[in-house]
Amino acid sequence: MTNQKVAIVTGGTRGIGLAIARQLKADGFRVAAVYGHDKNAAKAFETETGEKAFQADVSDYDACQKVVQKIEKELGEIHTLVNNAGITRDSSFHKMQPQAWHEVIHTNLNSCFNMSHAVIPGMRERKAGRIINISSINGQKGQFGQTNYAAAKAGMIGFTKSLALESASRKITVNAICPGYIETDMTSKISADILTAIIGHIPVGRMGRPEEIAYMTSFLASDKAAFVTGATLSVNGGQYMA
Repeated sequence: MTNQKVAIVTGGTRGIGLAIARQLKADGFRVAAVYGHDKNAAKAFETETGEKAFQADVSDYDACQKVVQKIEKELGEIHTLVNNAGITRDSSFHKMQPQAWHEVIHTNLNSCFNMSHAVIPGMRERKAGRIINISSINGQKGQFGQTNYAAAKAGMIGFTKSLALESASRKITVNAICPGYIETDMTSKISADILTAIIGHIPVGRMGRPEEIAYMTSFLASDKAAFVTGATLSVNGGQYMA
């Protein structure tokens, strides 16, 4: 173990999570990327960064307890948790199957409880810590065909505010970042005509880059953000102004 601060990034081997993990490593953190199933991405992450990826189902409470214990044993006490893991199961509500609802709520929202509940005792004891929840523009404004996803991401915002209130006296900050449309594998699946229409509604005239979410995460994880807690920070090119 070293004296470096340790950060956990869920969904940390791909997309926005990978960009966050890279940035936190550049900031001097030891980074543990938690991933679900993509072992190739996990191996690529380890080869590139020299950091370790840990497999766990973040929708499972016991699995989160175990993976946090393993990370702490191998790397040390957790300073920063980034709850980034997320999936989509899009469908208009009247056609949505219960499984699609539950999978998204479990993976996107329940994981915030599961992972935060595993790290918060240590943070409270040490009177130090950062919890950063990656929500979404669609959790702020809603989105056609995403009642499950929007509900989960909106839930993350309420979770953030409440946990921030409970944790401030222990010098733990809790904040949410709401990305707009970002260039990732998820958005690459959107058809070209729909993507063109989406960009037409973004005032800056382009999609965001994963690194731009990582820069905001970097700030919130730093000592410079000690007076920022309970905040919902929009990084969406002006597409939605809350």
